[in-house]
Amino acid sequence: MNRNLTICFTSDIHGYFSDMDYALGTPGAAGLSRCASTFPDDGNTLVLDGGDTLQGSPFAYWLSRDPVEGAKVSAQAMSLAGYDFVTLGNHDFNYGREALESYLSHLDARCVSANVEGLPGVDRTAVVKLQNGLRVGITGVTTHFVNLWEKPENLEGITVHEAFPAAAAALEELKQANVDVTVCIYHGGFENDLMTGELLSDTGENQAYQICRELDFDILLTGHQHQAKADLQLFGTHACQSPDRGKQYVRMDVTVSGEGEVTTHSQLVNPGEAEESLAAFLAPLDAQNAVFLDQPLGELDTPLLSGDHIEMAANGSAIANFFNQVQLEASGADLSVTSLANVVKGFNRQVTIRDVVATYVFPNTLKTLQVDRRILKAALERSAEYFDLDEAGQLRVGQSFLMPIVQHYNYDYLSGLEVTMDIRRPIGDRVTSMLYEGKELEENRLLTLCMNNYRATGTGGYPLYAQCKLVKDQPTEISQMIIEYIDHHKYVVVDKRKWLHIVY
Repeated sequence: MNRNLTICFTSDIHGYFSDMDYALGTPGAAGLSRCASTFPDDGNTLVLDGGDTLQGSPFAYWLSRDPVEGAKVSAQAMSLAGYDFVTLGNHDFNYGREALESYLSHLDARCVSANVEGLPGVDRTAVVKLQNGLRVGITGVTTHFVNLWEKPENLEGITVHEAFPAAAAALEELKQANVDVTVCIYHGGFENDLMTGELLSDTGENQAYQICRELDFDILLTGHQHQAKADLQLFGTHACQSPDRGKQYVRMDVTVSGEGEVTTHSQLVNPGEAEESLAAFLAPLDAQNAVFLDQPLGELDTPLLSGDHIEMAANGSAIANFFNQVQLEASGADLSVTSLANVVKGFNRQVTIRDVVATYVFPNTLKTLQVDRRILKAALERSAEYFDLDEAGQLRVGQSFLMPIVQHYNYDYLSGLEVTMDIRRPIGDRVTSMLYEGKELEENRLLTLCMNNYRATGTGGYPLYAQCKLVKDQPTEISQMIIEYIDHHKYVVVDKRKWLHIVY
């Protein structure tokens, strides 16, 4: 006799619990409340989430002013949405251990993570028996790159082991429990091209393809890369990936035959109308948040408008110059690098808190490193890979910044050093000039360079940064630095210098 299981899977909600478009201040067509309204409510359905819940939206930023109470609100929202099991994402550690423990203790769902130790309320594995008698074994794993990205104090007393071995060990535990279906919720993505099998990244940040190839979970639910993927069949494992911010969720329909054969079909489901109880819970909070976000901070001498990514990279972005301007004042460094999100809002002349947190969306803090010409050239050569030439000889974005995922945020804008790149030259040998204070930078000249803590780990293709001497570590989030900078100066004259010159 066949028995059925329905899985509703989200990941990377990033604090978008309501349908509010925080950049515009009006309701949109995404968000958890709109997804939750279409989750089935029966004894043979499991509602699962892949992590990155506590950080990433202006609403989450507002909650983070009191991280412990804010995490409680996030847990209440997830509980009202009806989750049964969740795992942890790397950004769930951003506000510290107390906030994460508050989230877990107020969450109705169970948290499973086979590679995170030291947190109460986290189980390695779980077995749930459905109404129809089906026994489902569930585990979760988190990309172990959280160890690289997270501030050490936020991981105090917590150990994050490598993801793949932990997943393998958890699978054996579930097999010993004689379950009918094995499910792994992985906060990580695919490191190989899903059509050709070509390896796209060997860093270990994403290991979903290896998990499918070398382990035999029945179902692998992935996230982290924010891609929409459903109905994947990889080496006998049924896989998918949920997009971020509740733009869609994955519904997977599973059938287990009397002989134990597992078959699945999954699809991406668009959000419906807002779920009433969750919407009612969030509405007064959104109203309070709106007052906070719309507080005026100050004025810029010119609007800082977003544009096409390749145009901003090639011709300079006043938004990036402004971020570097803030970082330079905060750090006292000689040079500064920053990056822009995949989606960039920009600023009008009158700036509010909403504008800042909707344009600088990362939870980063600031680090200052000691660098020399060799380090700077290697980093600039990495950024130079961002540029490619099409058949007509026009600039376009290089494939290494588009595959396996779109990553405009790994292109760095540098202020303080006038750089010339010749895109006609081979990758790795495109930087032809580096002028500091009007003169070519000497080989042995030491300078200080400030950047976000994510980049300082070497992530994104900048490994030499991880070997540099740390000069200063500033724990305040950069978005808060931007807010304080505008609030202090009130009228800001933005640096309009073109620091990069492209030849092609």
